Amino acid sequence: MEKDHLEILLEGIRSKFDLVLEGHEVLRSEIQALARRTDERFDLVDLKFEALTKRVDEVETRLDAKIDAVEKKLEAKLDAVAADLAAHRADTEAHHGVYRVKEP
Repeated sequence: MEKDHLEILLEGIRSKFDLVLEGHEVLRSEIQALARRTDERFDLVDLKFEALTKRVDEVETRLDAKIDAVEKKLEAKLDAVAADLAAHRADTEAHHGVYRVKEP
């Protein structure tokens, strides 16, 4: 009777051990599926990040060009104002008796 009782206990232990192994296999497959999905999402994020970086670089290039153009226009306008002011001053100084330019 002890042998039968021991066999029954061993069969119960074996079935419980099989359940534990089956649970571990399910968990393992779920972890692998999660790892695949995570890798796919990271690949997608990397792709989007690269595209965004490219767009930012393109915007930076365009802005640099626009800023350079504005600086050139502003410089030309300032040069023109300086030339007009110098001409006006020269004209004013030519009329020495009528107009006086006072330096601050």
